[in-house]
Amino acid sequence: MIYNLLHTTTYDYTNSVSLSHHTMHLEPRTLPRQHCYSVELKVEPIPATLTRHVDYFGNRMTFATVEGAHKSLIITARSRVEILPYTPPMADETTPWDRVEPHCRENSIFSEDCLGALEFLYPTSLIKKLPVFREYTMPSFPEDRPVLEAVMDLTCRIHKDFKFDPKATTVATPLEEVMKNRRGVCQDFAQLQIACLRTMNIPARYVSGYLETDPPPGKPRLVGADASHAWVSFFSPDHGWIDVDPTNNLLPSSRHITVAWGRDYNDVSPVRGVILGSGDHSLKVSVDVAQEMEKNI
Repeated sequence: MIYNLLHTTTYDYTNSVSLSHHTMHLEPRTLPRQHCYSVELKVEPIPATLTRHVDYFGNRMTFATVEGAHKSLIITARSRVEILPYTPPMADETTPWDRVEPHCRENSIFSEDCLGALEFLYPTSLIKKLPVFREYTMPSFPEDRPVLEAVMDLTCRIHKDFKFDPKATTVATPLEEVMKNRRGVCQDFAQLQIACLRTMNIPARYVSGYLETDPPPGKPRLVGADASHAWVSFFSPDHGWIDVDPTNNLLPSSRHITVAWGRDYNDVSPVRGVILGSGDHSLKVSVDVAQEMEKNI
């Protein structure tokens, strides 16, 4: 499946900004079953500097500096990506969950994959390993249960117990509050599941990307109506990293496009910036994920 992606971020400032610095994770990764054919990144006003590099986690990252007074900033990313079919492992054939962390530690000297997985066991400023998360998780993790079976049971429970509500949280809402109110968005549910898995010593990372969505029945497909998405990837010694989507209660396949991964949202936020100026600003984000057979951008 080949997709054309269009991601537009628009900042409007009440007062002129004299200088702004922005980091961007907007370029999809190239992976064994995902190939990014092209990326075009445009920043308006034209930046004084625009540099690209690969960050610690292997994500493609762009840094831009905009100098001179400006009252708006528009960042447009266009990409062409192919996603290959994926057959997930049989859940009952994966390693027992309580052997995952010991296996990684025992083999970390010999295996770069195991050594790298251990980095995703630790708490961060956004994802803390608290007793409340372990208490919620434990019913899905009886002794010796295969790890994918346990994780999918937890994924199903989060999908059932938590309501998708875009007005309930912001990027600054603590996970403890999400847990208490049982409401949030994909970012919250991904970080919640990561917190749950890490309390059980399962390496888990935050994945940022896109999801092709369907229009309501009988309605036309609207350009720009899609959105950035977030899900979870956990490590199984016998199958490597396996993605799960708690927002939609499924294993991601050909409709999920990976942009970046890290320890939490802060590592991979699509656009993050610092400005020199005063006053408020408004933010508008438009995302379009279209199969190439349907539409060319």
